[in-house]
Amino acid sequence: MKKLINTPDLVVPDALRGMATAHPELSVDAEAQIVTRAGGAVPGKVGVVSGGGAGHEPMQVGFVGRGMLDAAVSGPVFTSPVPDRILEATRAGDSGAGVVHIISNYTGDVLNFLMAAEEAEDEGIKSAQVIVADDVAVKADGTNAGRRGTGAVLLVERLAGALAETGASLAEVAALGQRTNDMSRSYGVALTSCTTPAKGTPNFELGANEIELGIGIHGEPGRERRAVTTAREIVEAMVGAILEDLPEAAGAPVIALINGLGGTPLQELYIMHAELESALSPRGITIARSLVGNYISSLDMAGCTITLCRADEQMLALWDSPIHTPALRWAC
Repeated sequence: MKKLINTPDLVVPDALRGMATAHPELSVDAEAQIVTRAGGAVPGKVGVVSGGGAGHEPMQVGFVGRGMLDAAVSGPVFTSPVPDRILEATRAGDSGAGVVHIISNYTGDVLNFLMAAEEAEDEGIKSAQVIVADDVAVKADGTNAGRRGTGAVLLVERLAGALAETGASLAEVAALGQRTNDMSRSYGVALTSCTTPAKGTPNFELGANEIELGIGIHGEPGRERRAVTTAREIVEAMVGAILEDLPEAAGAPVIALINGLGGTPLQELYIMHAELESALSPRGITIARSLVGNYISSLDMAGCTITLCRADEQMLALWDSPIHTPALRWAC
């Protein structure tokens, strides 16, 4: 597998060095793999900090900036950052008003962020944690860690970050993050595997005429394999799985995210969005806001995730508020 890299062990710091040269509005420590706003923590504002394994870019480092994250820390590809670096990012995001950690529900991420939070508390940094768990392909049954964190991570970071910009308290920002998580559900489909730089070969095999429904963003097994079929039929299967689990979805406006996994053309993602609207409309569900593109990738995997979030007026107003990050930016 050909990749535009120097050596596999330098992929993450090399990418962050490139981010630093492309985005001078950010402060990038390529060795520690931490990205913050160049101006430092905003006085009096609750900090919003996240992180996780590399390989999902632009998540998380591409979401640092006004209206979203104050700091993000990257681990190696598909591997959680260590607690010491999470603590360093927490310090960078704190201005005295406390920090909300947005954590994807993977065992390593949760454990390492909680350890860092304990150390931060010992230093006098108040914190709250929102663990994002939105992937309906996984059922919490006591034998696993529960739902994986996927597309809703972006929604939680965006809405919590937007509220933090207004001067809201630590408890208020964390509560909105939790409410966004509770009202969001996601489901994914893979057309191909991804290829990690260190391995150089696909993580798993899909037949030429196979797709996998319910796939995880690290290549975790899905619910089922099927023969390749139409976008319409794939969306119907994905929507059915999401709405089985989304509280009181019928008749509610939603924020819809069609998220590419790194190897899917935007043309195909827009086809999926058209089919999503066609699938939701007869069910009385209106797409109030949309986001289509590659935001939470799985290296070069072809496929996508669909995320739906039941949105109230506060969420929609915060979604529309100004944002300026490398991966998301608009002004209202």
